[in-house]
Amino acid sequence: MSDRAIDQELVERVQAGDRKAFDLLVIKYQRKVQRLVSRYIRDSGEVDDVTQETFIKAYRALANFRGESAFYTWIYRIAINCAKNYLASPGRRIVPVSELESDEDDDAESFERASGLQDVATPDAEYASKQIAETVNRAMAALPEDLRTAVTLREIEGLSYEEIAEAMDCPIGTVRSRIFRAREAIAAELRPLLGTREDRRW
Repeated sequence: MSDRAIDQELVERVQAGDRKAFDLLVIKYQRKVQRLVSRYIRDSGEVDDVTQETFIKAYRALANFRGESAFYTWIYRIAINCAKNYLASPGRRIVPVSELESDEDDDAESFERASGLQDVATPDAEYASKQIAETVNRAMAALPEDLRTAVTLREIEGLSYEEIAEAMDCPIGTVRSRIFRAREAIAAELRPLLGTREDRRW
C-alpha cells in the first residue's frame, strides 16, 4: 500500500468520524509542517502556533477533501497560506537576515546529502562540512520567500515538481524556474568554499 493510499484511508476514516485517524496524520506530518513553516517564521513558539493553526484548518476543511491531490501537498498548501497570513498580520516585524539564527542543521544536512556535499569525517572535512552547512543556511535564509519554499520542498522534503506546483498553487514552469534560481543563488555562495568554476553549480 502506497503512502498516498494510507493517507487517503486515514482521511476517509476522519471523514467517517474517527478523530484518532486525524491524530495519526498529525503525528506523521507535524515535523514536516513545522520545518516548512520555519522557512517563513523564525520564532519557535510562533512556528508551533502556525503549525497548530494549519492542522486545525485542515481538520475543519477535511470534509471537503476528495483525494484529487495527495494529502501532504494539500496540507503543505494550507501551511504556506497560514504562514503568509501570519506574516501579513498587523504589527508583525520583519526579521532581517542578519538577525536569523542558524537552527536549521537538520535541513542543511539533508541538503548536503542531496547535493553530494558530505565528505569523510576527518577534522578538516568536518570543519569544511560545517562551513558548507552554514553557507547553505545563510543562502537559503536570504532567498525570496517563494524561491526558499520551492527549493525546500524539492531538496529537503523530496517532493516532485508536480507536487510542489500543487502545494504552491502555481504552474510547474514557475516551480522549475524558482528551483533553478534558488540553486544558482546557493551555488554562487558555495563557489568560494568549493573552488568551483562559474559554469558549474558544485
